[in-house]
Amino acid sequence: MGKRLSKIATRTGDDGTTGLGDGSRTAKDALRVQAMGDVDELNSHLGVLLCEDMPQDLQAELRAIQHDLFDLGGELCIPGYSLLTSAQVARLDELLAKYNASLPALEEFILPGGARAAALAHVCRTVCRRAERAMVAMSHAETLNAAPLQYVNRLSDLLFVLARTLNRHAGGADVLWLRRE
Repeated sequence: MGKRLSKIATRTGDDGTTGLGDGSRTAKDALRVQAMGDVDELNSHLGVLLCEDMPQDLQAELRAIQHDLFDLGGELCIPGYSLLTSAQVARLDELLAKYNASLPALEEFILPGGARAAALAHVCRTVCRRAERAMVAMSHAETLNAAPLQYVNRLSDLLFVLARTLNRHAGGADVLWLRRE
């Protein structure tokens, strides 16, 4: 892993480049940097979501996901490095099964909303999908391991399920899309 920052204002990025974890430099608008930024933004939105009322076990699971996202960011910032594992992807599959089990079947599309925590989970879901798109674009130009793409794909699904769960935790339900006939 790269060295830790001891100062933040280095001025080395004034020319439009940024340092990667392997010591190389790349343009701040490179596909890799875009993917890193989207993952960082997702992690920040999860931090906001964690300020909301939710069951303690869910809060702990989201904190673990934040750590996973930091691992993902580390993998993205070091070309050729592998940090995210299939076990982390499998943990998301387990969480999907756990939270899906208590939800009623979907009979209609739902709108992002309901309780504030659920709405924030939907924001996290959409940022996760953007991060996934950025990582897919990056994978067309550079090598990317399978686990990171699998992880963000599962995570966006989980965030959808958690939004539904959080609406129920708040005493509400899904906000259904009203089909116009």
